[in-house]
Parts: sequence; C-alpha cells; structure tokens
Amino acid sequence: MMKSEKPSIFLPDRSPLKVTLLVFSGSSIMCVASAIDPLRAANRVSGETLFDWKIVSTDGEAPITTSGLPIAVSGRFDASEKTDVLAIVGGFGTKTQGTPALLAALRRTARSAQAIGGIEAGTWLVARAGLLEGRAATTHWEDMEDFAQAFPGVDVRPDRYVIDGPVFTSGGASPTFDLMLHLIRSRLGMAVALDVASVFIYDQARAATDAQPLVSLGRLDGYDPRLAQAIRLMEAHIDQPLTVAAIARRAGVTPRTLESIFRKSIGETPGAYYLRLRLAAARRLVADTQVSMADIATRTGFSSPAAFSRSFSHAFGEAPVRIRRR
Repeated sequence: MMKSEKPSIFLPDRSPLKVTLLVFSGSSIMCVASAIDPLRAANRVSGETLFDWKIVSTDGEAPITTSGLPIAVSGRFDASEKTDVLAIVGGFGTKTQGTPALLAALRRTARSAQAIGGIEAGTWLVARAGLLEGRAATTHWEDMEDFAQAFPGVDVRPDRYVIDGPVFTSGGASPTFDLMLHLIRSRLGMAVALDVASVFIYDQARAATDAQPLVSLGRLDGYDPRLAQAIRLMEAHIDQPLTVAAIARRAGVTPRTLESIFRKSIGETPGAYYLRLRLAAARRLVADTQVSMADIATRTGFSSPAAFSRSFSHAFGEAPVRIRRR
C-alpha cells in the first residue's frame, strides 16, 4: 500500500468518528475492552457521541474469546458499509484465517476508510492484505520474530503501538488502551484524555515507543510530575476546592508557572480544569445516583444548589434535573 494522503484520525477533530471492530474467535476479551471502553468513556465524560462503534465478525456469529466469553456482534463484516476506522482484533489462530475473500474485503475497506489497524494478532491479517508493506508495525511480542520473517517488507518494531500514516497496530491489551487514549487526546485534547484515564483509575500510560517487555513506568505525552501533583490535589479537594495559589504552593511552583504548565499540557487554566473536574464528578452523581441536588452541590464544592445548577447547565447545556429524569 502506498503512503496515503488521507487526513489522519490522530488530529484535533470533534466530529463523530465511526469505528468498526472486526473481532475473531481466540481474541482476548481484554483487547476488545481496551479498544472499546476508552471510547465509551470519552463519550460519557464529554456528553457527546464522539465515537460511534459497532462490533462485527466474519460470519455474523459471536466470536468466543480466550476466556470462553462470547462477544455480541451486530452482524457480519461488510466491506461495502461505510466506516471511518476498521480495527481488526485477533488472537490465537487469527493469523491463519486470512481467506482471499476476507483479505480482498480488508483492502476494499482500507481504500475508503480513514484508517485501518490490527490489534494483537489482527496485525497478521492487515499484513496479509498487503496493507503494511513498506510501513512500520508491531504485534504481540510472542509473535514478533515469526511476523518479521513472514513479512520482510514490514519495518517490525517492538513498540507498544505504532501509527504509520493511515495504519495503526498494537501489541496487546494494555498497549491498545494506550493507543485509544492517544486517539482521544489527539482528537479531543489532553483534558478529556485525563478524564477518561480517571474513569479507569489509570494513572499513567507508557509511551508508544516503549518496548513491550519492559515494566518500567512510562508517561502520558506532555507529562509533567507537577501537573500530576496538582491534579491529584484537585481530586482530593472536590468538596472544598483549594485556591490555585494554594495548589501551586503545594506543588512547589508559582501560580504563574502552574498556569503555564496547564496551558501547555492541557490547554486550559488550572481554574478551568478544576471546575471541569468538579462538574464531571457532579455529573456522575446526577446520572448514576439518587443523591439530592443540594448534597451534590455540597459534595462538589458549590456554594449553593443554585450556583451548582447554573454552572452545570452552562457546562452541559441542560439542567441537572433534566439529566436525572432520563
């Protein structure tokens, strides 16, 4: 496949992205979850459907994961159906399932989609379809040597995930989670990516180029330990918000430096991010509990239910009581 001039999906863009996951039996349920759950969380924390996904299989039947759990699908993979992204999730046995008809269908989808990718053993099918020739890619570390021998025209790397033009590949479940966080960060900004990571209590992500077998801690792109310290202080004081000056003092920087760190890493002031953090906590309480609005206002640091309702409505476009009635 020649280098494509298609617009990258890894650029700022809040328009909805249509994602199709083609899942094979023998896949890890963690790979499937790592591909989907960050997108679901991004929709939830943003209050918009920014990622629209569907799961399919080659025959329309539920693929059985390595844990024995089936994955519900919406139907059979159809290359004529429009999608922005096709992600192929594979595991044991997937590399031998590249029938001529399937490989032709993958090539057809690659021509019309913005991006196509392989997750774990799904990379084998992307390569068998000829979509990795002359490109960089990765796969699970157990298969890396065999993969390199099978596809000498591919620049095989031991990275956690690789993005080369319109093609992406990842080495397993955890790298796929990192890849999806990178997609969310690229399209929606660091603030949303941090919110998504917080949903899963996911403290740090490794860099894409970290070798798979290493266990050393990595970091989010643009990570600054002072930023992390400030955010943790905010999270610990949702009900009684600290001043930005107090946060800066505890983080060992001046308020001006803290503002510079936030603007560079997140694109917001510390105060704006802190308010979003409190409102996100409030939204979860509104949507997922029956806690009274007055108590939610108190728990999230607002001076009164009226002040809480005004801020909430401004942030989410509707009053909290309307969201609770759904």
